[in-house]
Amino acid sequence: MTLVANEGVLINTADLPALDFVIPIPGFPDHRRFVLVQLDDKGLLCALRSLDDPDLRFLVVSPTAFFPDYAPELDAETQEMLGIVRAEDALVLLVVTPGAAADDATANLLAPVVVATRTRRAAQVVLTGSDLPVRAPLHASGVPA
Repeated sequence: MTLVANEGVLINTADLPALDFVIPIPGFPDHRRFVLVQLDDKGLLCALRSLDDPDLRFLVVSPTAFFPDYAPELDAETQEMLGIVRAEDALVLLVVTPGAAADDATANLLAPVVVATRTRRAAQVVLTGSDLPVRAPLHASGVPA
């Protein structure tokens, strides 16, 4: 059982559904099980927190609020590996790199994290043949303050 502080509230990560990365996140071969922890009250910013090392986390956002036209296409092999049958079965998240100031944050559009909501299998998928940026400026599109 791991307790993490989130907005001053302790969360038992054992109470959160674990995500199983079928392919480890590049650079972190020993970390395959993560939980998704909401970091703000609007649900815009989350952290993928490793269950093996609570100090390891990746900031992620749903692309909807920031890149409304973002629609990555997954190849059949990835869909099968994760257990995605319909588009509605996939949760797409973008890894965020924070900047010195809030306005300097960027999101990786080239390699989204894809989670199969039904199986809870996940992978960071590099979109081959795409010219999407690795560091797209993160500016909310119509997100209320």
